[in-house]
Amino acid sequence: MTGREGGAALEPPPGESPIVVLVRPQLAQNIGTVARAMANGGLFHLRLVAPRDGWPQTSAWRASSGADRILDAATVHDTVESAVADCHRVLATCPRPRHVIIPVLTARAAAGELRAVNGGNLRAAILFGPERAGLDAEDLARADTLVRYPLNPLHMSLNLAQAVMILAYEWWTAEEPTPPRAFMTNETRVATKGELEGFLGRLVRELDACGFLDNLPKRPGMVRNLRHLFERGEVTEQELRTLHGVVTELSRGRVARGGPAAPDPAAPLVSDPGTVDPNIDG
Repeated sequence: MTGREGGAALEPPPGESPIVVLVRPQLAQNIGTVARAMANGGLFHLRLVAPRDGWPQTSAWRASSGADRILDAATVHDTVESAVADCHRVLATCPRPRHVIIPVLTARAAAGELRAVNGGNLRAAILFGPERAGLDAEDLARADTLVRYPLNPLHMSLNLAQAVMILAYEWWTAEEPTPPRAFMTNETRVATKGELEGFLGRLVRELDACGFLDNLPKRPGMVRNLRHLFERGEVTEQELRTLHGVVTELSRGRVARGGPAAPDPAAPLVSDPGTVDPNIDG
């Protein structure tokens, strides 16, 4: 199933989830982009308080980028009081709360609070004010908690959809299992330490054969530097195979020019800086 004009098959999540209340929104396009932001963050319930140009407005659907079902299900209310009458908690966004004693949360803390409230099967709403002036004192008086975004104090201006998007993002990521860091390997995998050690041993043998490591006092440190280079980089099995190919071709070129072959792989690898001391006579 899809919404109007092939929109996304959005539906409310099971149980209670936050209700976005737009108080006196001025432009239908902004209502549409708010619905788009809500869909990004997994929010569905939208209530409109006294929209300036009435409702519905076709331009809102055009601006929603497929979040049609959120707009289809939106309800219209005459006052903030009626819009939140069935709610147990009401939060309100406010850039600069003044002359009021009330809890103030960041968007992240508000998302955690909303998760807890909804998890207790209680209903919660978040008020967002008109584009030009924001919520007035009477609107804020209907809220039990304020939400303030800690943004650049020199420029804290947000449009309506941006304000909703920040809260929707925090709501979604509060229980999103995606790890904060991932390493994409596509069709290969990260090489094991054994595979990496096999390549490093071969590389050092070839470097010995070509004379790159002939400076015995510096040799242990140079070998360590090569090891650190490859150990810190999450080298993949495919990358190691490519590097083996590079070493093979370089070795063939050296032998073809009359250079020495690499030493026996069974020979010990000198990598301990204490194994070579140029100050000791043989």
